Amino acid sequence: MLRIDGARPLTPDVVAEVNAACDAAVQHGKLVVHVTGAPGDGWLSGVTVALVSKWERALRALERLPLPTLAIARGDCGGLALDAFLAADHRVAIGRPRLVLPVSAGATWPGMALYRLAQHGGGAAAVRRAALFGTPIGLEDALAAHLIDAVAADEEEAVAVAGRYGAGIAGPELAIRRQLLFEAPTVGFEEALGVHLSACERALRRTAAEGSTS
Repeated sequence: MLRIDGARPLTPDVVAEVNAACDAAVQHGKLVVHVTGAPGDGWLSGVTVALVSKWERALRALERLPLPTLAIARGDCGGLALDAFLAADHRVAIGRPRLVLPVSAGATWPGMALYRLAQHGGGAAAVRRAALFGTPIGLEDALAAHLIDAVAADEEEAVAVAGRYGAGIAGPELAIRRQLLFEAPTVGFEEALGVHLSACERALRRTAAEGSTS
């Protein structure tokens, strides 16, 4: 389990926490990320591009884990909380959270949350308003844009969703399917075909192996 408070500033300690959680998740087979909080004034104080790069690489490691990842959001979620929430496979809301892109120096923060919002939410008007103007994305708009997958009444129900989600799915195969989805918008058909055929061949071998042992 990983807890990310979006009100915290970005520091090397936060990066280390995410990396440590990813390492532990590989041993335990799943990762549940609890997120809440949004940045206040001065949240970029002391932040460097090098630190942002380390943070984004930690999120990428979370995003590419060979296991299901689930994020649970409560209240306003911005900054680090929004970044981690969008990097998860399945995203659950408790109550009525808002997704908030922080604004600094007269513009929204241009981190990879923008990329993930576009990737998950497509051309939804709420996503566009958030990206350009920092307008918070409410629950209904987040559901409509597929940024939130489910709503839970409380943490117990949300954790129950986490227990059911991804059951029976092989971690390494999940990572391959996720990568195929990531690449689909930017890879041409001919290039994609070879990768998909390779994945199909792998799946056929697994199916044959399971059949021979049954």
